[in-house]
Amino acid sequence: MAEQQAEAITNEAAAAAEVEGAAAYWRHTLWAMVGIQFVMTMAFSMLTPIMPLFLPVLGVESESGIDIWAGILNGVTSFIAAFASPLWGTVADRHGRKLMLLRSSLAIGLFTALMGAAGNVWQFFAFRALMGVFAGFSSAAIALVASQVPEERLGYSLGWLSTGQLVGSLVGPIIGGILADLTGSYRIPFYCTSATIFLALGLVWFLVREEFARPKRGGGGRSTFNALFALVTTPALLALFFVLLMAQFGVRTVQPIVTLYVKEMLGAVPNLATLAGIAFSITGLANVISAPFLGNRSDVIGYRRVLLICLLGGTLTTLPQAFTDNYWAFTAERFAVGLFIGGLLPAANALVGRLVSRAERGAVYGMTSSAMFMGNSLGPLIGGAIAASFGLHWVFLLTAAVMALNLVWVYYRVPEYEDAKTS
Repeated sequence: MAEQQAEAITNEAAAAAEVEGAAAYWRHTLWAMVGIQFVMTMAFSMLTPIMPLFLPVLGVESESGIDIWAGILNGVTSFIAAFASPLWGTVADRHGRKLMLLRSSLAIGLFTALMGAAGNVWQFFAFRALMGVFAGFSSAAIALVASQVPEERLGYSLGWLSTGQLVGSLVGPIIGGILADLTGSYRIPFYCTSATIFLALGLVWFLVREEFARPKRGGGGRSTFNALFALVTTPALLALFFVLLMAQFGVRTVQPIVTLYVKEMLGAVPNLATLAGIAFSITGLANVISAPFLGNRSDVIGYRRVLLICLLGGTLTTLPQAFTDNYWAFTAERFAVGLFIGGLLPAANALVGRLVSRAERGAVYGMTSSAMFMGNSLGPLIGGAIAASFGLHWVFLLTAAVMALNLVWVYYRVPEYEDAKTS
């Protein structure tokens, strides 16, 4: 027991030294990571509107087959990553979060290039699955920023980090759609994405500064166990685990079918990929407007209150999408939902960060990232299955129902972090 207490004191001292060293340049670290997160998300989201259109090239031609495979391919990476993420979170706490950013971007860039060269849908599936084993760039980015910025600026910082991610998701689908339409190839965007990810790897290497003090650990798997124990025994953390899972599930159910929904409205128009990209990106534009504002306000008015506002608004703006048959009305509704869901992740992740010590944030964010990855995986899988079985409109009804359930869960199970209003 005395040994464990001494170890805990040593780790807290290391974390304190880390904070003191990082304080001088936390803004540099934050803005560098915002830019890099933008580049990574822009690259990866270039492929989102293209994926269903690439499937016939890989040999999937039936409408139901495309619906199902679109869900499977969108979900498999996150499903695998849900199990790998806690391990990488533990490694991040022991060896540094910057190293995890480099590892993840290298693997993602490599497997993205291989996806572009895939000869059939099973090869493509294998590369997507292997990407999940080495994924975790966003969770490592959150852990790095959360360990370097002042506590009272956590919501503000994670809000801006989310903004970088959201701006990338705004620009990426448009670039991907335009590339596909201009080149007449659905493979070229994969190669362009891979090159952009390797550019992000270089930016991490040269621009990101991390003040990291390696904690002393007695056992091999101790950090993972501590994170799991903290998750299970802390009611607020456990509740937030399910909040993140349900939030990502609700957002991701519609992603595989947005392109197909636009095609159903407009038919096989020549600029289909571009219009589908706009429908994707308009949500990101709204996220960009709301995420920094809501992230900053969560430090003042409370994280739980922001979560409730976001979920209520998300429910009310998702429901009408199920009954829309006009492209521009649908695009406006996608913008409206984006204004609310932009604040979900910054508020939830900031609350998670305030509930655990800096020294173990990598491991705990690895656990909560598992919830997000599980939601990312189950959302497209179930969304694709619902679309294939009942029709595209039902996917939006399911999404609205999930957001409403999440709203009820947050109201009854997630407590407010009291010091958030005064720190």
